[in-house]
Amino acid sequence: MLSQPSRFEVVGNTLALQWLDGEETYLDASELRANSPSAENKGEVDIFGKVSGGEAPREHLDIKILKVVQVGNYAIRIHFSDGHSTGIYSWDYLKSLSNLK
Repeated sequence: MLSQPSRFEVVGNTLALQWLDGEETYLDASELRANSPSAENKGEVDIFGKVSGGEAPREHLDIKILKVVQVGNYAIRIHFSDGHSTGIYSWDYLKSLSNLK
């Protein structure tokens, strides 16, 4: 079943999500930025499986969440203080990030 929050909001510099099952998740801006699912961040895979582009893994210690915009009923787009805003974070992806803790 698709994960979906009943509510989400930015608290300070943390994305807080309350899931339909009552579980709560707190993801800080640096963690979200480092794990952006965008091609700009992760790179793109061609038809042969070769990854091109993407950033080298790094910490984003001073990053801030400027704005969160819902994308349909399945995701959000986060605008960060470094200008990055191309990642679409699906509810399932956010749930998987919370499960890594």
